Amino acid sequence: MAALIWANVDARSYEALWGTSLSVRLGGAGISQDLRHWVNTGLMTFFFLVVGMEARREFDMGELRERRRLLLPVLAGVGGMVVPVAVYLLVNAGRPSLHGWGAAMSTDTAFALGMLTLVASRFPSRAHTYMLTVTVVDDLVALAVIAVFYSEHVEAGPLITAVAIFALMLGVKAAGVRRGLVYAAFGIATWVALLASGVEPVVVGLAVGLVTYARPASRGDLERASDLFRLFREQPTAELARTVNAGLAQAISPNHRLLQLYHPWTSYLIVPLFALANAGIAISGDFLGRAFTSPITLGIMIAYVVGKPVGIVGFTWLVTRLSRGRVRPPVGWAAVAGGGTIAGIGFTVSLLIATLAFRGPQLEEAKFGILAAALCASLLTWALSRATFRLPPKVKARALLGTAESIVDLAAPVDPDRDHLRGPQDAPVTVVEYGDFECPYCGQAEPIVRELLAGFADVRYVWRHLPLHDVHPSAQLAAEAAEAAAEQGAFWEMHDILLQHQGELLVPHLITYAEEIGIDVERFQRDLEGHIGADRIAEDIDSADLSGVSGTPTFFINGRRHNGAYDIATLSAAVRAAGARATLIS
Repeated sequence: MAALIWANVDARSYEALWGTSLSVRLGGAGISQDLRHWVNTGLMTFFFLVVGMEARREFDMGELRERRRLLLPVLAGVGGMVVPVAVYLLVNAGRPSLHGWGAAMSTDTAFALGMLTLVASRFPSRAHTYMLTVTVVDDLVALAVIAVFYSEHVEAGPLITAVAIFALMLGVKAAGVRRGLVYAAFGIATWVALLASGVEPVVVGLAVGLVTYARPASRGDLERASDLFRLFREQPTAELARTVNAGLAQAISPNHRLLQLYHPWTSYLIVPLFALANAGIAISGDFLGRAFTSPITLGIMIAYVVGKPVGIVGFTWLVTRLSRGRVRPPVGWAAVAGGGTIAGIGFTVSLLIATLAFRGPQLEEAKFGILAAALCASLLTWALSRATFRLPPKVKARALLGTAESIVDLAAPVDPDRDHLRGPQDAPVTVVEYGDFECPYCGQAEPIVRELLAGFADVRYVWRHLPLHDVHPSAQLAAEAAEAAAEQGAFWEMHDILLQHQGELLVPHLITYAEEIGIDVERFQRDLEGHIGADRIAEDIDSADLSGVSGTPTFFINGRRHNGAYDIATLSAAVRAAGARATLIS
């Protein structure tokens, strides 16, 4: 909006600013571009870096770690590009504007996912993952199209150099080097070489993002970080502070660290700046009359508003049909359709290709078509989401959630003969918590879990032990006290009182608690001294490690790890969704 207002109030100053030349020189060599190109080819590299890292995180830890689930969104992404291109070519057949087909195919990842959150906020979280995969495929193909079809005078020497530098960076990565400055140097060198070759260098960001691995923090790394911090607490020196910082950084995967660093900058500065630099077009009556009859504008609008959803939904349906249901979308068809309509927002890469394919009035017409398509796609998605949420509850659940099986994150299935259970044995929804009796966050979660069980009659709750010895010295003893009480059928009574008195977990306190809940104190004390529950606690810790659990509390709902907040509203929504999905699958 700011770009449109600026361009219509004072078009000369708008173009003058973004046409200002900026040079970076080192000795006799240097790079000179106007500000718009620095934004489009420089800053947008960081945007594609974030997109690549988000996709890699899903590939390593999310829905796509089961590789068979990758096929459907990849083909849907291809379909969501082929059909719009065909629509544009059909509208522009036999015209000089035919070469601008690349501007009609690519979804804007940032705006599409953001609009999906705003317009279709109650769509299942899997819709976000599905759309992210589709748009990453979209971005990969679009950047390849830019490199092959919209890069002029490609120089083989610099291009080979760029590939060699990137390959060398992969070799350094395989050797285990973790210094960020090393990879920054490789990235900059690859970017400069690609720019010199004539290929759009933003592809560097996506490529680096896709090779930046993600993994959960392991308990071993966290314990080493705790040990380092204790050393610093005893001797707070600058050298130990540096060691602690390095240890904390090593506990978190590069993907998570870099996402936290760059995501705010790309979301709140780079993408808006890109929009400000590229979306400004002077609109007048004559221009509107010309745009709405222009095959460029109409081709882009129809391609995005009609071609995108037809391509994504159509290819998804075709793969599901041909596989006879073995490959199915992770969400219902209403959510797939909503993803297809929102994919009609083709802002970033579409504008980027338009600036490469067109000049003068044709570029203005292309920009107008892109902006109009984004508005229409958002309105269409809003209308679809409103219509979906007016459906009867069972029909709505099927339309949003689908019937695909969920990924199971919980390595050790719940065993009613072994696990500590609360709630109906045959409940359709099972909530598992890995907890630590000394952990203050587990204490904060306890009343929320109670409220959850009170509000849902069809939920069973399981507690599993994960005492964090390195930060909670009494946690193991408290867990063994709970198991000693369980020997007398009083696990939950001891569980409740331990979480109520998290600061008092020494042996005298535990004996007092045994008296309060009315169990045989002498037997309790013998079992406690004999570490009667140590083997069972060790089994819980092993299952936590296998499930990728390193902190407490960690919740699993029907075997799927809950990654959101654990307030009552968030947990209730997750339980309702799990219950609806369990009903559909059964």
